[in-house]
Amino acid sequence: MNFEFDALQYRYPSQRRLVYGRRGMVCSSQPLASQAGLEILKKGGNAFDAALAAAACLPVVEPMSCNIGGDGFALIWHEGKLYGLNASGPAPALLSVDHLKAAGYTEMPRYGWGAVTVPGVTSGWAEINKRFGALPLKDILAPAIAYAEDGFAVSPVVSALWQKNMAILKGALTPEQFELFAADFSIEGRHPNPGECFRYQGMADTLHELADTGCESFYRGALAERIDAYSRKTGGYIRKDDLAAYRAEWVEPVTTNYRGYDVWEIPPNGHGIVVLMALNILEQMEFTPDHDNAETIHRQMEAMKLAFSDGKRYVTDPAHMKATIDQLLSRDYAAKRRSLIGNTALDPKPGNPFCGDTVYLNAADGEGNMISYIQSNYCPFGSGIPLPGTGILFHNRGNNFTMDETMENCVAPGKKPYHTIIPGFLTKDGKAVGPFGVMGGFMQPQGHVQVLMNLIDFHMNPQEALDAPRWMWTGGRTIDLEHGYRAETAYRLARMGHAIRIPTDSMSFGRGQIIFRDENGTLCGATEPRTDGTVAVW
Repeated sequence: MNFEFDALQYRYPSQRRLVYGRRGMVCSSQPLASQAGLEILKKGGNAFDAALAAAACLPVVEPMSCNIGGDGFALIWHEGKLYGLNASGPAPALLSVDHLKAAGYTEMPRYGWGAVTVPGVTSGWAEINKRFGALPLKDILAPAIAYAEDGFAVSPVVSALWQKNMAILKGALTPEQFELFAADFSIEGRHPNPGECFRYQGMADTLHELADTGCESFYRGALAERIDAYSRKTGGYIRKDDLAAYRAEWVEPVTTNYRGYDVWEIPPNGHGIVVLMALNILEQMEFTPDHDNAETIHRQMEAMKLAFSDGKRYVTDPAHMKATIDQLLSRDYAAKRRSLIGNTALDPKPGNPFCGDTVYLNAADGEGNMISYIQSNYCPFGSGIPLPGTGILFHNRGNNFTMDETMENCVAPGKKPYHTIIPGFLTKDGKAVGPFGVMGGFMQPQGHVQVLMNLIDFHMNPQEALDAPRWMWTGGRTIDLEHGYRAETAYRLARMGHAIRIPTDSMSFGRGQIIFRDENGTLCGATEPRTDGTVAVW
């Protein structure tokens, strides 16, 4: 499906050009991961095998952003149908408000065992491979194993993130906890420098175990036994019974139509629905062709704030949601929320719908298969709790629960938390346009909305849509503006009541990838200037 863009008419000439291919394409935040996916395609794998190869490499080459001990989600286009996979895990049976209070917590912890839910990512790998894969997991995980065993040259952005977030973790953990973390994820207590070789045999051994067992070992085997024993020894809540009970879940994607395009997201417990709610609010508004326009940005921000307020209030494990997806995506409800948007900034509050550091990647092959995939630790390096000697670092998704027992998203055994990672997919008239995504915690829905509007409303090409400067709502009336906006735009937004900040770097504004397929089968790929990303193409 063709967008109305001219690949040669480029508004951000300092950045990269589009990449085209016919037989396959893999886009990720790391060149080594993208190349690994392409290698699998050339060995006879399909898009899903390629995506898994890249996904397995990313815990090795970008460990602060994702790990074997994290969660994942996928949207999969196969033979004219879109499938959704939720590979996020629930709270273990021992993780409850009472247990956390007994441990001295008054709010959900950000680090340590109290933030650890059952990791789902490797179960997700296994489910994708079993249902859609063409190659065995042993072949697919081989590149990641090689990088872990032989070492890899650390890329510049990863080195900077490693340094920044090791310092944060050192202040958050006890000295004993940090020492255990540093034993597996540092070079003699420091971060690796750009170009420096880093290797971890423990992660290579774990990946071998996962390859040999089809990832079963993590949930119902030797790795599960080790996790259980270490959790018991160090005051953790997770047990082998929690692991044994878990499998990633196939789900029906949720969608809305925005100006003729169907935008697809994973349903709750993920907050992709926030993207759809914001688009429903924005669809009945008219915008000038100028992306860098204060009135346009003001409306985008206000719609995003209203949708996010509802998402934070109502989204949780779907078994515990009181508001339904149909209610939250109702066009009548969107109209009511839209009516609140005026000429000045709002302090957003949830409405009443009851009336009427992460990695994103995508892949495609010459047969028309496409996948939008995302996995994460949540905070950089997650909970900071490793399973020593294995390369497994447990995420901290439990931090997104609340301990307020009046709220649907209150922590409880067996319950999945509100989840921030969201893959996106675009179709038109029942045909695939392609996968897209923007990683980065609570920036993700904001990134999705901005990139989609850049494509659909402002007729940018995919690379231009990623390169364009972004804004990010951080709470209340506070908005961060990335460098690249006109000074006049910032001044006008401030006069509308927005509290404008301009951060010194762009790392917080998300990092995305896009692959689109036209009617002739040509693939068009783009990746972020805010990361070390690469489009590997065949």
